[in-house]
Amino acid sequence: MAELPDKRTAFMDWYLAVVDGANLTDKRYPVKGMNVWTAYGFRARRNLDTVLIREIEATGSEAVEFPTLIPATEFAKEKEHIKGFDAQVYWVTKGGLSELDVPLVLRPTSETAMYPIFALWVRSHRDLPLNVYQIVNTFRYETKTTRPFLRVREIHFFEEHTCQANEAHATARVESNRGAFRKMAEAFALPYLPIRRPEWDKFPGAFYTVALDIPVGEARTLQIGSIHHYRENFSRPYGIQYEAADGAQQFVHQTTFGLSERLLGAILAVHGDQKGAVFPTAIAPYQVVVVPIPGTDAGDGPLRAATEIAERLRRHGVRVHLDGGDERPGAKYYRWEMAGAPLRLEVGRREAESRSATAADRLGRKSKVSFDHLEHEVGERLAEFDRALLERARSAFASSFSVARSVDQLVGSTTVRVISWCGSEECGHRIETAIDGALLGTPEEPLPIPVGEPGPCAVCGTAESTRWALAGRPL
Repeated sequence: MAELPDKRTAFMDWYLAVVDGANLTDKRYPVKGMNVWTAYGFRARRNLDTVLIREIEATGSEAVEFPTLIPATEFAKEKEHIKGFDAQVYWVTKGGLSELDVPLVLRPTSETAMYPIFALWVRSHRDLPLNVYQIVNTFRYETKTTRPFLRVREIHFFEEHTCQANEAHATARVESNRGAFRKMAEAFALPYLPIRRPEWDKFPGAFYTVALDIPVGEARTLQIGSIHHYRENFSRPYGIQYEAADGAQQFVHQTTFGLSERLLGAILAVHGDQKGAVFPTAIAPYQVVVVPIPGTDAGDGPLRAATEIAERLRRHGVRVHLDGGDERPGAKYYRWEMAGAPLRLEVGRREAESRSATAADRLGRKSKVSFDHLEHEVGERLAEFDRALLERARSAFASSFSVARSVDQLVGSTTVRVISWCGSEECGHRIETAIDGALLGTPEEPLPIPVGEPGPCAVCGTAESTRWALAGRPL
């Protein structure tokens, strides 16, 4: 069986091999960047969505669904927004054989689809706050090299849109979104940093953007989500206003929170290893795979015992798969390691006779579980696996950052650089030029390595109003 490319030195080759080996998507669909979700990949996506829905609804957000097509007249109302997306949109100009009077856009994101309707829904202060989300497909004409989950043209997308009474309430909603994502990331054992983007790299039309970033590969970063504060930048062109308690008419302040299938790619990138994918239990298509081991003197005992295990765990709410195929056990072990199953239970003749199973988790640790306490012991193994997975991810996360004291120290770096920055756009662009990448912005939470005070700007030397910034090459 072929070895995977080295994750550290050939990250993208490794990543593509893992996605293919785990059979998560099929790239052979005849439209570039529009891939087929396989049954196994769809299970992972559905489980991921379950976590997103659970945490966002805990904050009071409700599900809606808006149409896919947006009239060009509505799309064009916010000039900065359309300028930011104009090169990425798909246009529909004909209905059947007839030219449309108003061209339609396949949604790249849903501000311009939702906000004309928000203007009808929000009339009074009693209608606020309005916190709604949808999970839909969005479409962007990606011109760069497409990569499964990371860079595609049809995107499985979670987006929350809110209307708030004022800026303070909108800022509070941003913090609520950050708290919701913190819980999502805990479920995925996924360390990350919220980073406030510089002015020249914020979302088109936003007052400010907080991106959720992780390091991947050598000195590369991946944005896995974003939260935007709009102030009144969209409510004014779309006329979303309300009558306050004192009778005055006020424009709402708005926020959005977006995540995509890129989050699944991030989980693969962070947790995967030289044996393939590694799924945390929260999104694993199968949390437990049961493998009966036949033998010339085993009879049907292993299969009967494995079937009992699978049925008991399934009744207990565990996502379990019984692999009773005719492959050799070694081939099954390899396949389920590549597919990232958190826990494998092996049942041979001796296990069947002793009413036990050999448990092997995806990190390579083995133990015995007894039929007498099967459900409890399997639950313990899965919880232990998640804890170990998070510990491993945090260690790798911390080792992905280092401090640069000057622009010269940025050149040739194999880590994401932490650098002192005065906040000026000129110095920011000089940092970007030095690394042929991006000044990601300023971290909104403590860095995972000790850094002390930022000191003078590493570019211009000014000692006033400096802050730590992160610089890397976006994937």
